[in-house]
Amino acid sequence: MKKFLVFIVLLSVPLVFQWDMYQVLKLKTFDAFVTQGNPSGNFAIVNITEQDINREGGYPLPRSTLADIQHDLLEHGAIGVGWVIGFPHPDRLGGDEAFAYSMSFSKTVLPLFEHNNGEYPDTVGTVILGDGDGGFEAAGTLQNIPILRESAWTEQGIATAPVDVDNLVRRVPLLYKTPDGWLASFGTQVLKTLLDVDTYVIKTNDNGIQEIRIRGLPPVKTDFLGRKWISWVTPHETTLQDMDVEGRFVFVGTNAAGILPQLATPVGLLEPHYIQAALAESILQPDSPYIPDYSLAAEVLIYVATVSVIWLLIIKLGVIWGVLSALILFSATAYAGTQFIVNGLLIDVVWTLISQILASTVAFYINFRTQYLLRQQIKKQFEHYLDPRQVKQLQNNPELLKLGGEKRRATFLFTDVRGFTNMSETLPPEQVTYIMNKALTAQQSAVQQYGGMVDKYIGDAMMAIFNAPLDQPDHEIRAMKCGLQIIENMQTLNQQLQTEHLPAIAIGIGINTGDAVVGNMGSDTRFDYTAIGDAVNTAARLESATKEQKVDLLIGEPTAKRFIPKARVRLVNSIKVKGKQKALQVYTINPFDKKQ
Repeated sequence: MKKFLVFIVLLSVPLVFQWDMYQVLKLKTFDAFVTQGNPSGNFAIVNITEQDINREGGYPLPRSTLADIQHDLLEHGAIGVGWVIGFPHPDRLGGDEAFAYSMSFSKTVLPLFEHNNGEYPDTVGTVILGDGDGGFEAAGTLQNIPILRESAWTEQGIATAPVDVDNLVRRVPLLYKTPDGWLASFGTQVLKTLLDVDTYVIKTNDNGIQEIRIRGLPPVKTDFLGRKWISWVTPHETTLQDMDVEGRFVFVGTNAAGILPQLATPVGLLEPHYIQAALAESILQPDSPYIPDYSLAAEVLIYVATVSVIWLLIIKLGVIWGVLSALILFSATAYAGTQFIVNGLLIDVVWTLISQILASTVAFYINFRTQYLLRQQIKKQFEHYLDPRQVKQLQNNPELLKLGGEKRRATFLFTDVRGFTNMSETLPPEQVTYIMNKALTAQQSAVQQYGGMVDKYIGDAMMAIFNAPLDQPDHEIRAMKCGLQIIENMQTLNQQLQTEHLPAIAIGIGINTGDAVVGNMGSDTRFDYTAIGDAVNTAARLESATKEQKVDLLIGEPTAKRFIPKARVRLVNSIKVKGKQKALQVYTINPFDKKQ
């Protein structure tokens, strides 16, 4: 859990703090999926080309020529003209009056280009709804000469477009904030002029600007600075020679090289009049994209929720199912993010997708490493006590060894070498060790032969379990056959010891069946697989009683009942054992065919 919390906090830093790296990635994603709408048909672009300039003898064109162009546009049915060419100085040829006179016949918008040392012109009328603050701060502007800007039907708008962190133009403020009030962008002012509206309505909330309204149009969704995302709709284009402008507002600019700066956009380098025309078109688009004021909260929520789920899926479900589930969630997140953008809601999920991949990788590694260490621990603990095939099965199903254990019915077998103390006192330590190793090996071999598990060695004693950790429906039979096999193996061992002039050894065996808690006892990283319960203790007591009853093997009644009448089981006695108030019926078994 701690690893996950550290991981998710570290990955959230670029998202929460909107680092430039993340911003660029986010913006590029929007560029890839934002769809371009169709032109509204309300606007046209007229380019003053290189050939036009050469024909007139160079740039700037005489204002009288511009007046002629204005008249020609109106004669061809234009409903207004926006000159995206600055006029900060008087015409050297004295054509300003003629140009100003041409503007008096139609709605005209002139550009304001930002300049740090420039002036702030008269502001536009605004109504503020809400107590929030916000707005894009404007620098000073280069004013158009008075005779032009003071024409009766003339408005002005800022034609400069700010750039994003990667120096591309994507968002243009509808209104710019100045010390004296608000100035409209060129494209916004075109629409206001066409609709003959006097005032903009700015709706704010605690996050800043929420939307800007122009009477006669639906509210325009913006970001908190009042910026509108451009859809890059290109209006109808025509030439000075064709002038196909009937019923349209005309944006006039020049595409001649070196006159006006081209600005980088997601769709290439564009002159200012193209950008402002695209802004006007975007405002009219019904599903034009925008960044909602809750976008960051939504992105963080999607990030935390999906990354958390993917982490848990891989950790809890394992590698195969976890990865498959993670892929499904990854695909769903990518699809949802695409649909957000396509439908105009600019909510980014790219960082979430990257984080999902990283989370999957880290969780996969942790899961794989945990499983690997667990498999190695299982092998280390059981390889000497279980058949290799059983060890492999446990490695493939480690849930069988869940920490804390489980209650299950099993058969427990205890052995003990009789006379070990005397042997230790009379023989050299090397011989004692040799004999005990031989004896325990003979016992272990029998346990493994019948699928049992050697739980532990306790000095000269051994404890084995049947029906754990793997299921064995016939565990009682297996334990009984194992007991007889141990007796047989010890007889063979004694023959060998006799040839080596070493003393023979006797052994006692106790077997009992019953419920016990079987499983890992310990910590997550270090455990001991064992069994705890009354049935286990009873089996140990039965082994201790074999000497008194003068038999090699004693079995409890629950085990014995499993064999009657098939096995050669006989009642030995009723005995009292430590921890039991009632006497126990104990049995032994005569040798029989272990293949039965």
